[in-house]
Amino acid sequence: MSESNSSLPALATDSLVLMEVVGRVGCITLNRPKALNALSLEMVRLITQALKQFQMNPQVLAVLVRGHGKEGPFGHFCAGGDIRFFHQAALAGDDSLADFFTEEYRLNHLIHTYPKPYIAFMDGVVMGGGMGISQGASLRIVTDRTQMAMPETHIGLFPDVGGGYFLSRCPGHIGEYLGMTGQKINGHQALQAGLADGLIETQRLPLIWETLLSTPFESGEAVERWLQSQFTKFEAAQFPDKAAIDRCFGFESPLEISLALSQDNSDWAQQTLASLNKGSPLMVHVVLAQIRKARNMGLADDLRMERDLVHHCFHLRAQSETVEGIRALAVDKDHQPKWAHSNLNDVSPQEWPLFFKSPWSAKTHPLRDLV
Repeated sequence: MSESNSSLPALATDSLVLMEVVGRVGCITLNRPKALNALSLEMVRLITQALKQFQMNPQVLAVLVRGHGKEGPFGHFCAGGDIRFFHQAALAGDDSLADFFTEEYRLNHLIHTYPKPYIAFMDGVVMGGGMGISQGASLRIVTDRTQMAMPETHIGLFPDVGGGYFLSRCPGHIGEYLGMTGQKINGHQALQAGLADGLIETQRLPLIWETLLSTPFESGEAVERWLQSQFTKFEAAQFPDKAAIDRCFGFESPLEISLALSQDNSDWAQQTLASLNKGSPLMVHVVLAQIRKARNMGLADDLRMERDLVHHCFHLRAQSETVEGIRALAVDKDHQPKWAHSNLNDVSPQEWPLFFKSPWSAKTHPLRDLV
């Protein structure tokens, strides 16, 4: 951790996470551009360490987090967790896989409950674990090139990192739509979905960042107020196709949702049905239940539930739906996952509820102390 009065030079260090205090702000830059800043266990630990140090440092009024792209600061924020590591660790029975999820979810909780303003610059790709380190921010800033998604069903997983919590709080049934289909949205749509607080065009980000580093702010609130004054103004608008989303994704089961989409001849419905059918049928059932359950949960309880879910996703190793999904997408890259079920109809009503049974007691749960 360094203290200086100049901005971080591009690729000044080989560290996967660059951390420094400049002026009155703490700066965190994810520095794994070739992997679109996908999170490793080391990165989770470095970000956690930085946040704890910034929290204790009276010089730091607010924390800024961004991703480093291949051509310089900003670019892609974070494409998620390191799924190739997930695949290797699951097959090897490596305990570091369990450590990754426990520590990542603890980091997500720390961000949501952080006592100082934590400001996320969600430029470019923001998916999976990238949502986990941005949705708890006090200011979530998107850009004109933001590509946001929770596409976990396509790898036999579910939108974790607090996904149940923040997706369930989107207007209407947008959360079910995004979680079950993995649909990608842009920065403007993220604002409409309640998953961002403001938009700043990418080309303006370097000057915005420099101003934040060089301004003698009096308080964290002053940092936030100034940033909010820089947001691009938009006329209020609804999320695209929201009426159709609420109509189709308000049904009780994935089968009813699928039927409603199949009976709608619009381009939106057909594209949405294709996205729904691309995912693991088993995990589509799990995700709908996850989001519906999380609607009545606080963050800590949601993260404990998701820690239970992710245990069940990986403990079968080679028979794991998630291991197979990652194999098809990122290892063999044949894009032909052999799901446990060929369609939504094949998933038995007894099967998906097993994912919600905790393998731990309340006293032994790895996230038992989160409040």
